Amino acid sequence: MVSTKAPPSLLYMVKQVELVVRSHLDELVKPSGITALQYTSLTVLQRHDGLSAAQLARDSFVTAQSIADLVRSLENRGLVRRERNPHNRRELLILLTDEGRELLDRVAEPVRDLEERMIRDLTAHQADQFRQALSKAWHALS
Repeated sequence: MVSTKAPPSLLYMVKQVELVVRSHLDELVKPSGITALQYTSLTVLQRHDGLSAAQLARDSFVTAQSIADLVRSLENRGLVRRERNPHNRRELLILLTDEGRELLDRVAEPVRDLEERMIRDLTAHQADQFRQALSKAWHALS
């Protein structure tokens, strides 16, 4: 009787990729004094500056409770600032500072290299399909 092992589930494989990417990303940003989660939040603000804490938490894949500590830490480092929303005075918006932008500029190339390393065995078409597939998978579960 021939035994064939079932391939690992896609969920397992996605988690494996997430963990190895996060490990490498942590190592890349550690010299700048931030974590991979903080880096992710900074890149979210780079794309959409002036978010509420709840929006930043959602887009950074962290809980609303943990975003407060994360933002406080980034604010203490001078990488973000908070200011009142002119349309809703009770809400604070989180904005990237010049120092935050400079940090992102410093790590941009190593992060790009990591992404390139991840997809180096894919053709440009396969890389585009991979990006589209990941986007569709995310939308299907959101």
